[in-house]
Parts: sequence; C-alpha cells; structure tokens
Amino acid sequence: MPGKPIDVTLELAPKARFDVVELRTRFADEHEALSAFPHCLYWSSHTTAGFLDRSLAARLSPEHIPAYLEAFRTFFPEGAGYEHDRLDRRDDLDPAQRAVEPKNADSHLAFIASGLRSCVKHPNRAGEAVCFVDLDGVVDGRPRKRLARMIGFRTERLVAKTRIEVPVSAHPIDSINLKDPRLGLYDQLASFVTTAGVEKGRLRIDLDPVERHSALTVNEFETLLMKYDLAEVLRNPVRFAAEKYRHALANPRAVPGKALGYAKYDFVRVMNMGLDTLGLRGSLIEKVIARTMAVPAARFFRMRRSVSLLVSDRPDGTSGIVEGTYQSPILVQWQRAPRQTRVLDVTLSEIS
Repeated sequence: MPGKPIDVTLELAPKARFDVVELRTRFADEHEALSAFPHCLYWSSHTTAGFLDRSLAARLSPEHIPAYLEAFRTFFPEGAGYEHDRLDRRDDLDPAQRAVEPKNADSHLAFIASGLRSCVKHPNRAGEAVCFVDLDGVVDGRPRKRLARMIGFRTERLVAKTRIEVPVSAHPIDSINLKDPRLGLYDQLASFVTTAGVEKGRLRIDLDPVERHSALTVNEFETLLMKYDLAEVLRNPVRFAAEKYRHALANPRAVPGKALGYAKYDFVRVMNMGLDTLGLRGSLIEKVIARTMAVPAARFFRMRRSVSLLVSDRPDGTSGIVEGTYQSPILVQWQRAPRQTRVLDVTLSEIS
C-alpha cells in the first residue's frame, strides 16, 4: 500500500499560443512514480490554461479536444476590441507591468465559456488521458512558463459541509468576486478549511439546485474583463466575433467568401461556420456544442455550476486553499436573482 498522497509540480513550455498537452504522455515518468495511487487531482495555477471537466473530456476524446476549443476561439477572436486589452485603462497595472502585459481577453473568455477548470479529479490509469489546455501560451513569440500540480491519492472522504449566501446586485447581468475582502466570504472559506484540519483535499463550491441563470468559474477578476467584456458576452455571445470581422467586411475582396457570413451577427450561423471550417458538421463535436449553447447565455455556462479549489501545501509552508496569482472564484449571473442573494453549497473533502 502506498503512503501519503504524493504531490508533484509539472512545468510546461507551450509550443503555440493555443496548445493542448496530454499530460500522461508528456510526463510519463511522473505518472509512473504515482502508479500505485488509483486517483489523481490535477491543478493549474493559471486563468487562461486548465482542464476540461472529466465527463466532457471523455465524451470528446483527446483527438477532438482541439477542435472543440477552436470553436470557442472562433467566438472570441484575438484582438476583437476587448476592454481588458486596453492596457492604458487598466488601473491594476503599473507602468512596468503595462509594458509586458499580454492582451489576452479572448483567452479568458474562451476559458470561461468552454468549461475549462483549474482543478479536476481523474482516475490514475494508463488509458485515462488528461489534457492541459493552454489558450495564451506564447506571447510575442516567447513561451510562457506554465505550472501545474498532480497529486496521487487513494481515497477521498467528505469532512464537512456548509452553506453561504452571496449578495448580488439587482442588475440582471453581474459578476461577483468571491475573494472581494468587503464580502468576507473567502476568509470564511479559509477558516472553514483551517477549522476542519484538512491538509490535502479539495473544496468544492456548488450553486444550490434552486439557483438558476447563474454559474461559477475560477478566473481573473479584472474590472474591465468582468464588468464589460464578460457582460457583453452574456448579452450577445457573438458580439466579439462580429466586431472582429466588421472592419474586414468593409472591404469584402480582402477576406475569404465564408467570412461574409459573420455579417449576419447570428449565433447559430457563426457556430455553424466555425464547424464547417473545422470539418465538424454533423459530428459529435457539433452535438456537444449545440447542447452547450442552445440557449446562448444560459447554456454558455451550463457546465460551470461548480468549481473545485485545491487544498494543499502553499509556498509559505502552510496548508490551505491553493491559488494562482490571479485566480479568484467568481459567481456570474445573467438574470436577476429572486432575492438579492444566491446560495452556495460548500463541501470539503480530504484525500489520503
């Protein structure tokens, strides 16, 4: 019998801005070292790189995952006039940061819409592919340093449960940073983990079943990204795809004929064009995307009614909720809540 869970840090160097790495193949030796453990938790420290939920990944299979993500990248083209990319308006950046900050709003939005997650659980077996998806891996020709963790373990047991209420605004479209110190919710979650005495495990946050027209994600809570760009997506999912091609359409001879279809500004037509371009019409990919997006805003976030946060060793030597530099759990809504709060069910599990 193996001993305590083994925690391994993986360092990746993306080959392209959009890159999909099958971790079991790339890090075969590390997986072999954990072969005695039947389960693995995988965690990404980034907001534009992570993992698909296992159930969706299993339906797609590794060879279809790039095509699935490419469809979302069609909806969020690079350089489509995002507010997040207007670095001169970013109050969170000092001059030095502004000089090197990537313009990557499209990557954040594709991460959220496609259902990418920062923390997932997989069986640890040879036939179980685990894909690390990077949507912003190369900037100005230079690969970014990407870090992920893999924790092999035997069992996972429920330790504690709690419920929290998140105050939301009366606006139909809104996003709430659960780490906002004014709410005190993240401190409450951290205290919940500390009191339970869990050193390794995961904190799962679920929207209560009664909650509708809302979702959860882990991403960067930057004001322009969340309050402007994401809000635009919730109002009109093809807003930025349309913007990308608006100027090109002013000169139709300069672009391929198929690009003229974007002038329709119609969600279904844009989706179908992307599928045609990928040669995926009538495929499993089309069926998955159609189910995900049949009702634009609601289905966009259908896969994101829960998020998991890793609980493990942190750089300061303590145990607790592990978070990347820019990661925040975020509650999103696209219709008004019946009351001005939304209920979250929180469960803490321990792995051993």
